[in-house]
Amino acid sequence: MASSKAPAVELEVEDRVVRITNPERVYFPARGETKMDLVEYYLAVGDGIVNALRERPCMLHRFPTGVSGEKVHQKRLPSGAPPWMETVRLHFPRWNRTADELCVTEIAQVVWAVQMSTVEFHPWNSRRADTEKPDEWRIDLDPGDECDYATVRRVAHVVHEVLDELGATGYPKTSGGKGMHVYVRIPPDHGFKDVRRGALAFAREVERRTDDVTTTWWRKDRDPTKLFVDYNQNARDHTIAAAYSVRGNPEGTVSTPIRWDEVDDAEPADFTIATVPERYAELGDLHRDIDDHVFEFTPLLEWADRDEAEGAEVPDVPEE
Repeated sequence: MASSKAPAVELEVEDRVVRITNPERVYFPARGETKMDLVEYYLAVGDGIVNALRERPCMLHRFPTGVSGEKVHQKRLPSGAPPWMETVRLHFPRWNRTADELCVTEIAQVVWAVQMSTVEFHPWNSRRADTEKPDEWRIDLDPGDECDYATVRRVAHVVHEVLDELGATGYPKTSGGKGMHVYVRIPPDHGFKDVRRGALAFAREVERRTDDVTTTWWRKDRDPTKLFVDYNQNARDHTIAAAYSVRGNPEGTVSTPIRWDEVDDAEPADFTIATVPERYAELGDLHRDIDDHVFEFTPLLEWADRDEAEGAEVPDVPEE
């Protein structure tokens, strides 16, 4: 394993210095990209990944020996962090424990997390100013095992249609896997329970408009040919990969922002750590102005009240 014994590299990242150990360790076997390639990828999309993570509690998915090895889900910031790494303290009532999670404000913090073998960044949909009040409504288009990507595209257009009718600006991205995500900025005025209720009401409206969709969250009860609009991603401590986060697979796919007019042509597998930097250099961060388009969430709570008055149930939140 000579490649893992390559000398460490000291990188200057803005006004910080980050030491990268084992820079030649192969992380992504499909094309042979290394830990250092992963660092260089995140530097290439620096503004975008920081914008996606800024001041949000962040779960880290770490792969100490590369994506073919063990995966570690880590809430707490790894030990040995320099003093400029920032955190936010969260309380988890189920275990009555706290965790100091990474809270990114600059790209050097992302690079240090990569040095600690982080591949995926999974931020909360709330920020540290008030971690109990989400400011990001997440629409997760999650295809069933027998549901193709053409279905994802069709549903994305229905989502766009309903958002337009609401006057909401949605920011789509590939998931880095089989699905698609759409993010909408909202005022941090409501708790997780209400944001999830509103997200479920929206999902039901999409379900009314297309036979492709289900809102049944129990997988055993779900038609595998349908697409699940996963409103549970708005529950407390449920996270999904950020915009520009690499995914832990051999190809190093990236959860990549796309334009609405790209939905029908963009192939998720084409967005990787090898291809996204060039796209980013050309287009910049397609989510850069998301904070400028805040949707007042109240209409969705009115939809939820209506549905519940008509007998619709709000299922319990599934455990992570």
